[in-house]
Amino acid sequence: MALNLTINGEPMVLDGPMTVASLLEWLGLAAAKVAVERNLEIVPRSTYGDVAVSNGDRFEIVRFIGGG
Repeated sequence: MALNLTINGEPMVLDGPMTVASLLEWLGLAAAKVAVERNLEIVPRSTYGDVAVSNGDRFEIVRFIGGG
C-alpha cells in the first residue's frame, strides 16, 4: 500500500504500512535527535513506535543541532 505524505513541505510516496519510528529510520534520522509534528500535533517521542503513518499525513520534522 502506497502512502502519499508531505514531509517538511515536500510530497513523498512511500511503501506502507509504517510507524513514525520506521519513517524516521527510513529517512535516516535518529529518533532521539528530532521533534515530529504530524497533522499539526506534536508526536511524543515515547509513542513513535506506536503511531501509525496514514495516507495523506503531513509531517514537520525538526533536527536538533548542537553548537555554540
